[in-house]
Amino acid sequence: MTDGRHACYAPDGRAAAEAEFTVRYPAYLTTPAVDELRAADYARLDRLGHVYLDYTGGGLYAEGQVRRHHDLLAENVFGNPHSQNPTSLAMTHLVEQARAYVLAFFNADPDEYTVVFTANASGALKLVGESYPFTPGSRYALAYDNHNSVNGIREFARARGATVRYLPVELPDLRLPESKVLAALDDAGPGAHHLFAYPAQSNFSGVQHPLAWVEAAHARGWDVLLDCAAFAPTNRLDLRQVQPDFVPLSFYKIFGYPTGVGALLARRSTLAKLRRPWFAGGTITIASVQGDGWHSLIPGEAGFEDGTVNYLNLPAVEIGLRHVAALGIEVIHARVAALTAWLLDAMSGLRHANGAPVVQIYGPVEPVARGGTIAFTVRDPGGVDFDFRRVEAAAAERKISLRTGCFCNPGDGEVAHHVQPQEMAHFFDGPAPGSFYEFYDLLHTATGKTPSTIRVSLGIASNFADVYRFMAFLATFRDRRAAELPWAAAPTLEAVLQRDAA
Repeated sequence: MTDGRHACYAPDGRAAAEAEFTVRYPAYLTTPAVDELRAADYARLDRLGHVYLDYTGGGLYAEGQVRRHHDLLAENVFGNPHSQNPTSLAMTHLVEQARAYVLAFFNADPDEYTVVFTANASGALKLVGESYPFTPGSRYALAYDNHNSVNGIREFARARGATVRYLPVELPDLRLPESKVLAALDDAGPGAHHLFAYPAQSNFSGVQHPLAWVEAAHARGWDVLLDCAAFAPTNRLDLRQVQPDFVPLSFYKIFGYPTGVGALLARRSTLAKLRRPWFAGGTITIASVQGDGWHSLIPGEAGFEDGTVNYLNLPAVEIGLRHVAALGIEVIHARVAALTAWLLDAMSGLRHANGAPVVQIYGPVEPVARGGTIAFTVRDPGGVDFDFRRVEAAAAERKISLRTGCFCNPGDGEVAHHVQPQEMAHFFDGPAPGSFYEFYDLLHTATGKTPSTIRVSLGIASNFADVYRFMAFLATFRDRRAAELPWAAAPTLEAVLQRDAA
């Protein structure tokens, strides 16, 4: 590869760079179907000049998905599925067809698994947290590397007297040491229910944690919640090969449209353990006001789908999954893996004139057991981080969409940025900061640490031109001083509202 201290990533150098890239990563040449799909269904990216690098935040929808869903709605009459009239029955058929296809897409045995439709992955996780039979003898073990919606289950566990145990990730790769995971799983007494939660793929670092831990936990008497929100968009999840008890998903992260629909894939035997703290329309057999009582949750998924499901959007879930299946999840995986490997190499090799790295990557720098999500900061020749807000704004000027912040994964961020427990505890002793920006500035002022990160992520429509343009952007920071882009003040709520309204 070209020496990162001299690579300029000029537009006229892209063809030569891509030729070198395909020699080094020949698997990319097996994915021309992605280029054809991009030209047909994602042409707006190139027409509008966008570089989209936020697939972990949300997938991109294909234009064909939207057309097929629109045509379905325009050519039929559908009603609320909770009835026996013709429009209701037509909708019920499509809802159940979508449910069946979700199981088929993830190769789940319908006798063993069911699909509970929710608003998103967080809604799926709340269902588990509020209903799991935690008792004073229970354990809730979870990784530092978890989304806040998984962290939030700890509040249900503690409220019922369960013991909560966090399993720390370790630098430099932000992986969970397997010895510590297995030791924690060995620490569970009989006679109580225990829940182990971890992500198949980190939404912060891209680390892919071993799926073998699912059966290791089962062998020790644990139920397993495997967060696949970041994993499923670019990796095969086969629920006949790996059999977690709970799998939360947000469909928009896989194929972009529709938003507002997620799912909990649940093993029927484990779902039967859950005890809901309330009932809602559609979840019980009978309730009475005058009799002041209610009878039994409906078995299976219906007992967990409160009220009316997002029924007009559920056919779009099947359309989206069929769109991904037609391309092939293995094709998407191969392309993302090749682009990620090149990008990790290019980012690691980018240097200032004095040899100092321009980029600090948090997580694995080698393309092994990791996905297409890369967390990093941009540093000047003296090792000082550029303010993430300035980097994001500079990217936006070039129509590059990336993401900054903590990504709702505080555990990884705290370890990555060497934030100590006492430094964080301080923020829970007094008044809460008004926003993440205020917290960020307060911690930076007090410690000099920069507890925010920049993240790029690849997905279904990514190509070499995207990563090359991104590297050209990063190269603009070479030999610049962070003082040239001084620390930005935290925006006020009024400023944020005005910006969003513009």
